[in-house]
Amino acid sequence: MSKFTLGKGNSGWWDGAIGYEVYIRSFADSNGDGIGDLLGLVSKLDYLAWLGVDLVWVSPFYPSPMADFGYDVSNYCDVDPIFGTLEDFDCLVAEVHRLGMRLLIDLVPNHTSSQHEWFVDSRSSIDSDKRGFYHWRDPSQNGGPPNNWVSHFGGSAWTFDELTEQYYLHLFLPEQPDLNWNNPNVVKEFDNILKFWLSRDVDGFRIDVAQGLVKNMLMADNPLRFPLHKDMSPREIFASYDHRYDLDQSGNIEIYQRWRKVADENDALLLGEVYLRDNDPNKVSRYVASKDSLHRAFYFAPMHVPWSPEPMWDTFRDALDAAPEDLSWALSSHDDPRAPTRFGGGKEGKQRALAYSVLLLFLPGLPFIYQGDELGLESILVKPEDQADPVALRNEDGSDGRDGARSPIPWHVGENFGFSTGKPWLPMGDRSEEETVDSQKFDEGSTLFKYKELFQLRAERLDPNSQLKWITSRDSSVIAFTRADIVCAINVGEQSEKLKLGKEMSDIKFSVGDAVVSDGILELGLASAAIIMSGV
Repeated sequence: MSKFTLGKGNSGWWDGAIGYEVYIRSFADSNGDGIGDLLGLVSKLDYLAWLGVDLVWVSPFYPSPMADFGYDVSNYCDVDPIFGTLEDFDCLVAEVHRLGMRLLIDLVPNHTSSQHEWFVDSRSSIDSDKRGFYHWRDPSQNGGPPNNWVSHFGGSAWTFDELTEQYYLHLFLPEQPDLNWNNPNVVKEFDNILKFWLSRDVDGFRIDVAQGLVKNMLMADNPLRFPLHKDMSPREIFASYDHRYDLDQSGNIEIYQRWRKVADENDALLLGEVYLRDNDPNKVSRYVASKDSLHRAFYFAPMHVPWSPEPMWDTFRDALDAAPEDLSWALSSHDDPRAPTRFGGGKEGKQRALAYSVLLLFLPGLPFIYQGDELGLESILVKPEDQADPVALRNEDGSDGRDGARSPIPWHVGENFGFSTGKPWLPMGDRSEEETVDSQKFDEGSTLFKYKELFQLRAERLDPNSQLKWITSRDSSVIAFTRADIVCAINVGEQSEKLKLGKEMSDIKFSVGDAVVSDGILELGLASAAIIMSGV
């Protein structure tokens, strides 16, 4: 089925693969209700195969009240009717495999929906058999929350329940109570959940909030790193704390070591969303370094680094020193502004994002792009009355809202750009004909064709086991390295730069912006990148 083979340690069929994130609500709608669904995705799989995608990661499609659009799961072993049925899911798996790709599904083990039967039971009585599935605590001595922990989405991480007169913990919405992973019954339930989906031939799991499952049961206050002030956004408040007791606890590794045995028996990938606020690569690397825990861990610092040499050097050199092979890179995601927007917007932002992709795709590790990255899409502006993201709706300042990156994909010119025959659940923005898939698919100078060309070059010419050797230093505006007979170089400085390569390195296989090789000297213009090989 796949061109990749099973290896040892953290290696496997994913070595050399390119991943593609599908945010299911915004990809393709098959039934006209304005919400993307499984059969909509099935109808577009030929496009992903044409592009050169190897691994399709799908956001949650489980039954959910949609307080956080699927990341609040009320049943881990079924499909929400708005997305389809289990039979539709089986069809998706079969079609993905028929086209030679693999399927990764989103697992949400840190929290459930408050409407999950476990929590409904847990909330019913202090003596409930399921009470220990969640974190329940008495009020503090002053009658308030048990400690100072805060939610990612704003406010306290504790909600008081009138019926049983205790607080329950939620690091996200109150509708997303955190599971108690110190409870062996929770551990056993998730053993069964993994096996349920593996029996339906999924190829692995992207693990949501992988750093957050286990909590320190003493539940002491988290130390404050920076002073708080009233104008801070939820993200800024969360980042102001040292999350010493609620995140990145040692027990997380034990859970993944348990899951690893199940995954390896099924030739499946475990990819963790290890989102640590200080972006310390040494902390992230612990989740993969033992070779018996996660196979790959997302490292998110590259999604927040500015277009500047020094921070980019620090980001990539430090990450690859900590984990030379086992990280996963993402250009964009459904939780953050799109790459062209991050890098300044307009023509400049799009060129920078494409040049940056050259770097991410040729580094060791497992790269992912987010739906629409291949079209050069920017985040859209969403009016306050059209916002849907709970992060925006529950806070006075909606600037942290994620809707702008979640706008549906423009497939072709026409009603709702071909996404749906009904009103899309989010606005499409002011997309142009030039941004549609159909327009770019027949334009060999388009961003889409550049990504297809880049994917093909990587698949055909890059040995995933080749070692990286840096050929420029941290004081250079050009980030450049070799892997076997390939040179990858990107100029993130403020002027054109020259790089001596040697006369044998004369064949530019791929470039973004201005790139010329003459007499063994590579000249790169602003926001330019190139892949060079020997011309001999």
